[in-house]
Amino acid sequence: MTPRRKKHIQRVSGVLFFLYLAVLIYFLFFADEYGRTPSVEMRYNLVPFVEIRRFLVYRKVLGFRAVFLNVYGNIIGFLPFGFFLPAMHRYFRRAYRTVSVSFLFSCGVELTQLVTRRGSCDVDDVILNTLGGLLGYLLFALSRRLARRTAPGQKDSGTPAERG
Repeated sequence: MTPRRKKHIQRVSGVLFFLYLAVLIYFLFFADEYGRTPSVEMRYNLVPFVEIRRFLVYRKVLGFRAVFLNVYGNIIGFLPFGFFLPAMHRYFRRAYRTVSVSFLFSCGVELTQLVTRRGSCDVDDVILNTLGGLLGYLLFALSRRLARRTAPGQKDSGTPAERG
């Protein structure tokens, strides 16, 4: 891949990342339909897996939408975070760096929700968001590997039997 093409991909990834962050911040702090109106009391959970277990055990009572948004929505919501960071900058091409930043950003979001009393501060959200960041990173790594394998001008090494 040419340096010019790499720079273009980094720029596009940067723009998409900041658009993603704007949408994410809206949903995390301002979307009334997701319970982001200011609350009088602080709502928080510091015990791991309590809320995840509750949503999965009572999924029939709570309904598909509630379970999907609270469990899978946290994972899906952070997939782009883990995907765009390494696409924007090569520093994040190490999984532990991307996952660490996903974890720290998620902690920042949860603490901000606690202090502003918009939403609830939940350790399970940090776990699920970090998992989403990891899965996003894995999607990036897979797409990068596939792009390298199918890039024009690259020799396909074939299967081990064909090389053999």
